[in-house]
Amino acid sequence: MAEATERPRSRLIFILPGLVFLALAGLFSVQLFSGRNPAELPSVLINKPVPTFSLAPLEGLVANGQPVPGFSNEDLKGRVTVVNVWASWCGPCRQEHPLLVDLAKDPSIRVVGINQRDNPDNARRFLGALGNPYAAVGVDPNGRASIDWGVYGVPETFIVGPDGTIRHKHIGPLTPENFAGFKERLRQIPRA
Repeated sequence: MAEATERPRSRLIFILPGLVFLALAGLFSVQLFSGRNPAELPSVLINKPVPTFSLAPLEGLVANGQPVPGFSNEDLKGRVTVVNVWASWCGPCRQEHPLLVDLAKDPSIRVVGINQRDNPDNARRFLGALGNPYAAVGVDPNGRASIDWGVYGVPETFIVGPDGTIRHKHIGPLTPENFAGFKERLRQIPRA
């Protein structure tokens, strides 16, 4: 009798790994062929107010003879704002930078930057060499504000509506291939 009970259990031991493998393979294939962009991770902050923060300016950064200010959550109200999290040591930040410079030419959009865990001299050199698209640059030396925004890594770019809510999060660099879609999302945000 004990032998009869052992056979079904031993078969189950051999069949169970195969069933688990098939289930995982099915799950992975559904995700792979779902058409979703893996760079578009859902964010719990979408349609929520920006986190409370206040960032000091990048010391010594000047535009048109005036110091470029830092900014806080209160400064993100009143108009559509693009918040770009960047660093001079970030290669993809350098690649996306010309697109941010182009975007900053649109007077209906304010572009601001959170400079994350960066050396101030390197950050100023980066903007001096590539141009400064930012109306304000806040320094996040320990990454605390970036964590509050839900940033996984640089670069990441957010669209904030005039009411101060996060409307979109783009993970990774803006590229010529995804820039048109990003600008379309910007156009969909009602202006103040």
